[in-house]
Amino acid sequence: MDTSSTTASTASPATGATTRKIVRRLHAGAGTIAFATILLFWTSTVWSELFTDAATVAAVKRTIAWALLLLVPALALTGASGFRLAGRHGGALVERKRRRMPLIAANGVLVLVPCALVLATLSARGDFGPTFQAVQALELIAGATNLLLIGRNFRDGFLLARAG
Repeated sequence: MDTSSTTASTASPATGATTRKIVRRLHAGAGTIAFATILLFWTSTVWSELFTDAATVAAVKRTIAWALLLLVPALALTGASGFRLAGRHGGALVERKRRRMPLIAANGVLVLVPCALVLATLSARGDFGPTFQAVQALELIAGATNLLLIGRNFRDGFLLARAG
């Protein structure tokens, strides 16, 4: 007899609470990784541009491009777990977080990822001219924007955790 269809519906409330606790921890962990990674990208970029040579800038850009393999899944997990935690719940804090998530995702996918790849390519060629500088400026602005938005989501997440 197949009991897989009844298992989820007959799960004890304790199992649901445990699952929610795990999802909360995944959400917090993935969000922390995403925020810390973007902050590291941003500060490494500024530091390398201001205080190092072209070879170091190129190494930073190459590292950032490869580190997208960590950042993109962390952002996806943060978004997915956040939507799961929010469920059908409302409230001002949940709604603010919901409104920010598409902006964070679009900024990441449409601006930050392409900028990181273009900058890695240009710097590998030793091309630090006007195109590099323009894309770099865009990346720094978009990165700072995502740090602000994710930081606000952190704040609201802490407030939600306190309240619930």
